[in-house]
Amino acid sequence: MTYSSSVAASKRHYLRKNQNTVSFNRSAKSLGPISNSVILIFLACLIGLLYLTQVTKTNSYGYTINNLKQQQAELKNQKSELEIASARLQALDRVTSSQVAKGLVPATASGTIEQ
Repeated sequence: MTYSSSVAASKRHYLRKNQNTVSFNRSAKSLGPISNSVILIFLACLIGLLYLTQVTKTNSYGYTINNLKQQQAELKNQKSELEIASARLQALDRVTSSQVAKGLVPATASGTIEQ
């Protein structure tokens, strides 16, 4: 027996004659530190991407809401201008058909002064 075989035999004291010399150790397989780091970086990037998509959606909805508010303000101004124009047009009809306007004497054209 050589030195290396005696060292190997002392480490494998459970070996018996005519038995298989290969042993399998059942150990829980886990990821290494580099794999863990890569997975964490990937998850951080994924969460960042989801955050950015939500922020851009919110911003685009904000622009849409802002445009609709401006359109609403313009339509309110247009409505108030139309109400004023309608009141002016109705006022002329009321004045001409009122009793006071019927009692007025029409003005006659006066002559011009020549020098």
